[in-house]
Amino acid sequence: MKFKPQYCQVQDALSILVGKWKPIILLHLMSEGTMRYGETKKALVGITPKMLTSQLRELEEEGLISRKLYPEVPPKVEYSITEYGMTLEPILVAMHDWGTKHVIRKSEM
Repeated sequence: MKFKPQYCQVQDALSILVGKWKPIILLHLMSEGTMRYGETKKALVGITPKMLTSQLRELEEEGLISRKLYPEVPPKVEYSITEYGMTLEPILVAMHDWGTKHVIRKSEM
């Protein structure tokens, strides 16, 4: 691998993806497709409503997901992965694969 560490953009990438829930939210939207807020909350066991809202907003601000609000009572909100967000799929799959191997490695120690 040839790159100059002083020009490394890993920190920029991590600033967007860092967070316990962001990669998991992205993976759910990639695999499940469009999800309503409640469906997303149920899929992420242990996340608080405040944290979910915060993480969704940050992902939307970066253009990785889109939010669609329907003018209904009660409000209906759907989240979808964007085309730009889908560019993260190989990275997240690689992280998942590495995490799986790491868990196996640790269990064998």
